[in-house]
Amino acid sequence: MGALAPVLAFTGVVLMVFVKRPKMQHFGQILAGLGLLFLAMDMMSAAMAPLRDNPGFLRLMSSFSNPLLGIAAGALFTAVIQSSSASVGVLQTLAGNGAVSLGSAAYVLFGQNIGTCITAVMASAGAGRNAKRATLIHLMFNVIGTAIFTLLCMSFPLTRWIESLLPGQPQAQIASMHMLFNVTTTLFLLPLGTLLARLAVRILPDGPESAEPAEQMSLLYLTPVPASGKEGGLGLSAIAEDQLRRELYRMLLMARDNVAESFRAVLSRDPERLPDVERREEYVDFLNREISHHISQLITAETNEQGSAIVSGFFSITGNIERISDHADNLAGYTRLLDQKDIHFSQAAQEEISAMRDASLTAIAALLRPRTGVQERLVQVAQLEQRIDDMTSQFRRAQLKRMKSGSCSEEACILYAELLTDFERIGDHVLNIAQELAQAGTSLCSEA
Repeated sequence: MGALAPVLAFTGVVLMVFVKRPKMQHFGQILAGLGLLFLAMDMMSAAMAPLRDNPGFLRLMSSFSNPLLGIAAGALFTAVIQSSSASVGVLQTLAGNGAVSLGSAAYVLFGQNIGTCITAVMASAGAGRNAKRATLIHLMFNVIGTAIFTLLCMSFPLTRWIESLLPGQPQAQIASMHMLFNVTTTLFLLPLGTLLARLAVRILPDGPESAEPAEQMSLLYLTPVPASGKEGGLGLSAIAEDQLRRELYRMLLMARDNVAESFRAVLSRDPERLPDVERREEYVDFLNREISHHISQLITAETNEQGSAIVSGFFSITGNIERISDHADNLAGYTRLLDQKDIHFSQAAQEEISAMRDASLTAIAALLRPRTGVQERLVQVAQLEQRIDDMTSQFRRAQLKRMKSGSCSEEACILYAELLTDFERIGDHVLNIAQELAQAGTSLCSEA
């Protein structure tokens, strides 16, 4: 595989830089990553080869046959480099050079699964109580798995069995043990997931101040832009585009949920649904600010014309998503008026509101749908937006008839007219997003 590594890396870079199709660029990232990984493994193997004849190093490796020392060494090394994949790769390299046997490497491998929890521990340090509980469950999962497999290795010839299945292939033996550890532990603990969650709550109970801080807002995918555009280097456009796409996709999901929940609140006249809408609206506003700030920095660093067009399109898209969520928030506000003033919509109006909800969600779903060409998506969304306009006109005429017949109160008619305006605006913003995506020749779906 070492001979193919440079070819894979070179092919991947060519696809990333010179091919415009997003799907091929993602495929190029995969090839480049694999090629660089195998190159690094070969370099590491060559660098460690002299150590197999070093007496001090051999004594150190032999000490790992002690289960506790092996587990501690694996956990510590993985925690320091914060990558279980890299630490397992180092262990495979040592085994390939004959510096460590599977019998000793197994305990180090189990410890590496515990050490990989350090990234989750660090990420949850400033997070809420539920985030800390999720980290605790992750840690318990690997500690329990390590205890089980340590007892198996000490009680049964598990390592010898794997060696007999893959004789003379120490790296494959370690990979098989790693896979066996994770698959078996998952199958064993899967039925106990609820118990682990309860145990995590008991270990980390709610504090007196407890309400989980809903304002724990963060960007999941975007990373800081280099201060100087020249520092970005090769591949800045592809990486930034993918990060922005993922963050905008997530933002649009929140706006969609707000639209759905707001219509449900109006139909049920239930103000208890509104706190979730308001929290998501605040989160969408936060994402809009952060993404817009990120894009304003990125535009100054981007020199590729196509990449600049895509990034500029994303700037418009984030504003339109924020406006969709604003209109959903307006709908939520009508719910309070309906409840406070005891206003009721007629049965016909409620059926029309249900139709508005379905049309709005169908239009947003068209933006989220994967494996759809950008032009095909634009045509589809344009048709849905026209349908929303037609429904708005039709429902306004129906409302006038109800007003003339006296079946609609004055306050209900005013609220319904405002609701129709928000409904129509949601369709306009969805179409704006589709037009920006078509102009940039991209999608919000990573797999598209």
